[in-house]
Amino acid sequence: MVTAEATRLDRRVTVGDRLRMLRLLRFAGGPVATAVVTIHLVQSAVPALTAWTLAGVVARAAGVPGGGGVVRAVLPPLAGYAAVLMVGHALEAATAPLDYVVKVRIDGARRAALSQLVAHHPTIERIEDPEVRNLIRVARANPQNWTERTPGDGALAVLGMCASVFGLATACAILIRYRWWLIPVVVVPALATRALNSRRHVEYMRQWRRGIGEGMRSGTWSEMLAGAAEGKEVRIFGFADLAVERMRHHLLKMFEPAWALGRRHLREQWWRLVFVGGGLGVTFAAVAQSAAQGHTPIAVETAIFVAAWGAYQSIAGYDVGSVLGAIPGEQAYEMLASLLVTEPTADKPEAAAGPPRPPSVQFDDVTFSYPGAERPVLDKLSIQIRPGELLAIVGMNGAGKSTLIKLLSGLYKPTGGAITADGRDIWELGITRWRRQISVVFQEFARYHLSLADNVVLGQSHPLRDDDNLRTALEQSGLGDVVARLPNGVETLLGRDRGTGVELSGGQWQQVVLARALYAVAAGARVLVLDEPTAHLDVRSEFELFSRVARRRGEASIVLISHRLSTVRQADRIVLIESGRIVEEGSHDELMAIGGRYAAMFTIQAERFVAGLADGDGQRDGESDGAGLGGGDRPEEGVPA
Repeated sequence: MVTAEATRLDRRVTVGDRLRMLRLLRFAGGPVATAVVTIHLVQSAVPALTAWTLAGVVARAAGVPGGGGVVRAVLPPLAGYAAVLMVGHALEAATAPLDYVVKVRIDGARRAALSQLVAHHPTIERIEDPEVRNLIRVARANPQNWTERTPGDGALAVLGMCASVFGLATACAILIRYRWWLIPVVVVPALATRALNSRRHVEYMRQWRRGIGEGMRSGTWSEMLAGAAEGKEVRIFGFADLAVERMRHHLLKMFEPAWALGRRHLREQWWRLVFVGGGLGVTFAAVAQSAAQGHTPIAVETAIFVAAWGAYQSIAGYDVGSVLGAIPGEQAYEMLASLLVTEPTADKPEAAAGPPRPPSVQFDDVTFSYPGAERPVLDKLSIQIRPGELLAIVGMNGAGKSTLIKLLSGLYKPTGGAITADGRDIWELGITRWRRQISVVFQEFARYHLSLADNVVLGQSHPLRDDDNLRTALEQSGLGDVVARLPNGVETLLGRDRGTGVELSGGQWQQVVLARALYAVAAGARVLVLDEPTAHLDVRSEFELFSRVARRRGEASIVLISHRLSTVRQADRIVLIESGRIVEEGSHDELMAIGGRYAAMFTIQAERFVAGLADGDGQRDGESDGAGLGGGDRPEEGVPA
């Protein structure tokens, strides 16, 4: 499993991990990176400088007889001591904002690189893989809990570690001037304390992560209680108390083991006192006794006391949690970089505009299988999309219709056969160039919480916004009357979560998506693909819409997928697919005359439609055929009529 190694916290931090983190500092920019490194190194040396200058003050005071001469004698070393303290405070004040700048730049660079990596991968096969989706989540540098850290956090933590080593070296330089054996007496207990703290921290992080699943389950129940959509059923069915109890149950399962571990760690804190008291206690006692006996000057004693405590702080302050928390994200990004390799295409800048006429598109023995599937979705399928025709593709659920559209769009690559446009393989033509010629309305479309105008012009974002094409697309999609009722016209924000935004009904959102596709056609796309584009519309609205869209044939080839066979009667040609193969092909009249599977399906739907009219309900067509009618086009659910 590819994500297992990328999300581990029970591993050791290697030298390679630390170097990987330090290399990220380059994203902060040369001057900023240089400044933050310099500040951290100088700041780490402040304890040793403090010990040295303070010892100078004590030595000068002890060597001068009493009286006014003492003040004059200690002024120079006292000024040095004060300067060190002021520099230390200034560096401490500058560290936080500068660290923040570095962190933001590193994390921003990582997120931008990840976005480029994912968005420019030519197909969506790997993007749909659950393991790859998890890698993207881990690499996004957007922590979901306290155990996760960003690349910026990790880089600053490793820089802090390097600075602590430098600080330790300067402190040891003070200690070794008195006795060499003070170094191991101080450093070894400090290392033991750091190792113990790191082990406990990692143990607590691992325990907490074990409960993340329970926390997510608790969050599901919590969101259910607070959600606007779920709120109706919570009240109707009266399961609020059950939801609260389930939420509490999962929270306790998440936190109780962590609380127990935390209590155990608190009881073991005396080990830290042993290590600190052992190293520093022996050092302080030995030096104090030597000073009391007159063997060690009081100035040296002062320097050793301050330097020993600085050495201990340098080692014990290493932030292992930030390094461990950031490593999975870096590993996930590196895995994605190897998995999502952008393939070279034949795209050329001069080929950006759409062709003057619709291309002839041919599927030649195209086969496609999803990873891990036993049977192919498409099995040596051959079909032509003739220039300027309205082609309807029909079939039962799972026949391969939507997969065919994704192959046509270049979202998947065929596992066998080829797809050509005017005789050239679309992948040799250049997939970006090919996608400028095609516009698609997907069955599962996206609802962008932007303005209505932005939602539409996303269909062709390369040229500047064309208001004439925008108005035409909105009229042809049936949104003309809706725009007139919006508070800010086409600039109205869509989506209630935008505060002043307006929520549309399901049918109105579907018309927005269709307008987006029609805008792309006006901007140069020459193949228009409609995958169940009217599932949320009533029969009358659907008929009027298709009548308008059908008039675009000739300007563009139109490929229509629909469960409602009544809507495909206008097609020049109808193709029936079963199990990834074409079983019938012809016009509506030709297929009805054959009396085959299409005729049987059409007759069944027609009988249900007539029965619905007899019952006084003319909007039930396709309801039991997977057409997805949900009544979302009622005026009270969208823009008021």
